[in-house]
Amino acid sequence: MLSAASRPYIDASVPVLRDHGLAITRHFYASMFEAHPELRDLFNMGNQASGAQQQSLASAVFAYAANIDNAAALAPVMERIVHKHVSVGITPAHYPIVGRHLLAAIKDVLGDAATPELIAAWDEAYWLLAGELIAAEARLSERTHAPLGALRELVVTDVDRETEHIVSYYLQTPEGTSPGEFVPGQYVSVAVTLPDGLRQRRQYSLSDAPGASHWRITVKREDASNGKPAGQVSNWLHANLKAGDRVQVSPPYGEFTTTLDAEHPLVLLSAGVGITPMMSMLATLAANGSRREIVFAHAARNAAHVALRRQWLHAGTQLPHLRVATFFETPLADEREGTDYTFAGRMDVSRLALPDGADYLLCGPTPFMQTQWRALRDLGVPAERIHREVFGPEALDLG
Repeated sequence: MLSAASRPYIDASVPVLRDHGLAITRHFYASMFEAHPELRDLFNMGNQASGAQQQSLASAVFAYAANIDNAAALAPVMERIVHKHVSVGITPAHYPIVGRHLLAAIKDVLGDAATPELIAAWDEAYWLLAGELIAAEARLSERTHAPLGALRELVVTDVDRETEHIVSYYLQTPEGTSPGEFVPGQYVSVAVTLPDGLRQRRQYSLSDAPGASHWRITVKREDASNGKPAGQVSNWLHANLKAGDRVQVSPPYGEFTTTLDAEHPLVLLSAGVGITPMMSMLATLAANGSRREIVFAHAARNAAHVALRRQWLHAGTQLPHLRVATFFETPLADEREGTDYTFAGRMDVSRLALPDGADYLLCGPTPFMQTQWRALRDLGVPAERIHREVFGPEALDLG
């Protein structure tokens, strides 16, 4: 618990961080990477280049300060961070480095306003957070029976082009068996060495049922757009990874899961490549012979951009109470509403017959999830029944 002496300084920091948080995090990353270039391997340098990581950290620090006494609000976000840290290889040895450079950045950016008392308060707050994360990451490592950041070599047994921009990779052990169990909705980290020598990890949801003889990841190639650089790892995978190759993969992580053996209804809302964890859940429910009421709604530009279509159509033949709806934003000229897709335009949950008492899972681009979250809340869905998966960095959203 934060000391009484430090609390007023943290409380007073909230408006300051709202105004100066991005400048602090930009300074933090620049100074840390200059002093420790080896840490570039632990961070998504594409997100660094776009500024997304700096904005995410600024929002996270601000939200942590604003909710430092609200453990219930912080807990789910902390769990998400723990899984991500373990998957990318954060260890206790990294925390002193981060703390030192973060406090120095606060002091440098705020100047005279960063009094010794303020810096001392943030030092205390940082180590309270770090201690909780270190302990939680150790517990997760014990549960998965794998060291922090562990990787193992898997074999690519098949490559399936889903769309022009999306490819599925099937993975097995060198002995030709399944790499192991996981919980539907979880992801793995894939590590590659890029042509410039930079070692990078990216997280991809497992897109098949855990009972299969393989793991499957379904990867969208991220092209450069709107000032955002092209995805380094996704482009490398699409250009280089082929059947017979070996790749370094982490154990499964992630808390975007749900109780699949429950009896109450389940609503899955996805867009684009956000279909991947949903497909894992649908395939698992189908394999288990579930009779649960399920609504699966997916948004895409048109049929040419829908991945894993034959897999979810097959799952539908085994799920008697599954209802499917597709929203095509710009249907192709020969596609007909009500036949080739359900609705034209962006997803509008008010057009779905939503069951009472359902759990809702959202996955897709952040604007999509924000829109669906607001729409569901407007329809009276309790916040605690809405869960989401996040691709890439995101502000610490506690709502």
